[in-house]
Amino acid sequence: MSSVLNTLKLKHPKLLLLQSCTTLSHLKIIHGHMIRSHTIFDVFAASRLITACIETRFLDYAFRLFAQIQTPNLFIYNAFIRGFSGTKTPQKSIHFHAKLLNQGLLPDYLTYTFLVKASIHMGSIQLGVQLHTQILKFGFFNDAFVQNSLLNLYSTFGDIKAATYIFRTMSKLDVVSWTSMIDGYNQCGDVASARELFDRMPHKNLVSWSVMISGYARNNQFDKAIELFEFLKSQGVRANETVMVSVISSCANLGALEIGESAHDYVVRNNITVNLILGTALVDMYAKCGSIEMSIQVFEQLSERDSVSWTTLIAGLAMHGWANKALWYFSEMVSSGQTPRDITFTAVLSACSHGGLVEKGLEIFNNMKSDYNIEPRLEHYGCVVDLLGRAGKLAEAEKFILEMPVKPNAPIWGALLGACRIHKNAKMAEKAGEMLIQLQPQHSGYYVLQSNIHAHTNKWENVESIRQVMKVKGVKKQPGYSLIELDGKVHSFTMGDKTHPEIEKIKKKWEEILCRIRVVGYAGNTAEAFFDIDEEEKESALHSHSEKLAIAYGIMKTKAGTTIRIVKNLRVCEDCHTATKLISKVFERELIVRDRNRFHHFREGVCSCKDYW
Repeated sequence: MSSVLNTLKLKHPKLLLLQSCTTLSHLKIIHGHMIRSHTIFDVFAASRLITACIETRFLDYAFRLFAQIQTPNLFIYNAFIRGFSGTKTPQKSIHFHAKLLNQGLLPDYLTYTFLVKASIHMGSIQLGVQLHTQILKFGFFNDAFVQNSLLNLYSTFGDIKAATYIFRTMSKLDVVSWTSMIDGYNQCGDVASARELFDRMPHKNLVSWSVMISGYARNNQFDKAIELFEFLKSQGVRANETVMVSVISSCANLGALEIGESAHDYVVRNNITVNLILGTALVDMYAKCGSIEMSIQVFEQLSERDSVSWTTLIAGLAMHGWANKALWYFSEMVSSGQTPRDITFTAVLSACSHGGLVEKGLEIFNNMKSDYNIEPRLEHYGCVVDLLGRAGKLAEAEKFILEMPVKPNAPIWGALLGACRIHKNAKMAEKAGEMLIQLQPQHSGYYVLQSNIHAHTNKWENVESIRQVMKVKGVKKQPGYSLIELDGKVHSFTMGDKTHPEIEKIKKKWEEILCRIRVVGYAGNTAEAFFDIDEEEKESALHSHSEKLAIAYGIMKTKAGTTIRIVKNLRVCEDCHTATKLISKVFERELIVRDRNRFHHFREGVCSCKDYW
C-alpha cells in the first residue's frame, strides 16, 4: 500500500485524496482535476480512480470511466470483476473476464478468486466447475485465496465431497478455510460434523460462531443454536446482528418468549444496530411467542420498513386472530407506498379466514390482479377455500375448487377437509379425502382428519377402513409434541411421555386438574382418541396427550395467575381444546397455545378462536 501511495504522490500529490473519498461529488472533483492535468491518460492513475469508485460502490460511474481508457490493464479488469462479483449483477464480472481475454491479457489468481465468487452469487455451480478447470489449467490451484474461493463454492452448493477434498489438500488452513468447511457440512444437513470441526478449530472469529449458530437454526436444531449462543457469551465474544438474527429466529420457532426477551435485551445492552433484518426477526419472534402486543411495539419502533417487515406483522396478527388489526396494517402498508407481495396477500387472506370476514376476503382476492398486478397462486386459492369453508359455505368452497383455473393441490383439498371437520359434513369429507389420498398417499394428517370426521358421525366401519388403508400403505401418524418454556429452559413432552425427570409429579398434578375440571362439566371426548392411539379401550390415554402434560407441568411450576404458553407441532385436538378452556376458567389462568395453524388464547373458559380452528 505504501508503494501505491508513493507512486500516486509522484504522479500528482492531489491524487492521495482518493484514499479518503467517500462521495461521488468528491470523486468527480478529482476526476475533473485529472482531466485538466492530463493525469487521466496515465493508466496507473486512472486505475486508482476506478478502484476508488468501485470501493465506494459507484460502479456505474466507474463503468463510464472505463470507456475512456484506451488500454486498460489487468488491475483495472480485476477491479471490475471484484466489484461486480458480489452485486445483483454478478454476470458483469464474467463480461469483464471475456473482455480481458479478448484484449490478450492473461488472468491471475485474483481474477479467478472473484470469478468464483461471482459464480456463487449467480447460483451456478456449473460455471464454478468450469472456472475450477481453468484454475488448474493456468496453475493457480495452490494459491490460498483461490483454494478458499473453491472451498466456499462447493460448500455453498452442498457438494461436501468436493469441499472435503479441497480442505484436506490445502497446504495452509486459515480461519476462512475452517469456516467454509463448517458451512458446507451445515448446508448438507450434517450439523454433527460441522460442530466437530468447529470445536477443533485452532482459532475462531465472529463469522465462525455465526456460521455454526445459523447452521443449527437452518437445520431446525433451535435449542442447540441457543446453547451455542450462551457458550459464545461465556467465552467473552460479542455477538453481531447476524448472530442475533439466528438466535432470535430460534426463539421464535421454539416459542421461547423468556429466552427471546433476554436476547432482545442483549441487543439493547450491547448497542447492536437493529437493522431491517434483525428488526423483522424481533417482530416475528414476539408474534410467534404469543406476545403480539410486543410484536406491534417493536414494529412501530423500526426506523425503516420493507414489504417483508409489514408482511411479518400482518401474518402475526392473522395467527392471533386479530383480523381487523391485520387489515388496518395492510391498508397502512399500501398507503406508505410499499407494494404488497404475493406472501402479503396470503397473510391478509388468512386473517380474513380466521376472523370470519368472508366478503372482505373475497374482495381482496378479486382485486389482487386488477389493483396490484399479482396473479393469485395456489396458496391464495387455498385461503379462499378455507375462508368459505370455515364460514360454513361448503358447497361454495367445493364449487370454487372445481372452477379454479389451475389444478388444485393437496393443501386446497385439505382446507376443504378441515372445513368438513368443523361443520361435521362426512359426505363431502369423503370426497375431499379421496382426492387427498391420491395426491399425497403418505400424508398421515389427512387420514387422521378424515377418520375423526367419521368418528364424530359414528361411522366406525369407515374409521376402521381408513386404519387398514394406512397399515397397507405403511403410513405412520406424525408424533405430536408440546413445548413449554420455564425459567429460560424449554421442556418437551410427547404423548404418554415417561422421560421427563418429574413425570410422576406431573401425572399426579394432572389428576388433580382433572378432578377440578370434571366438577364444571368436563367429560372427555374419546371420538378422536379412538384413532389417535392403538389401545382404543383406554380412556386414560386421552389424559396423556402432550399438551395436557405440558399444562400440568406449567401449573405445577408457576405461581397462581401466571400465563402459561405452549407450542404444539400439530393441530389442537378437540378434547385438549375443551379441557384447556375449562382449565383457564377453574384455575383463573391465561393459557396461550400455538398449534400448527394459529394461536389460541384461553381466558375465563373461552378461546379466542371461538371454537373455530
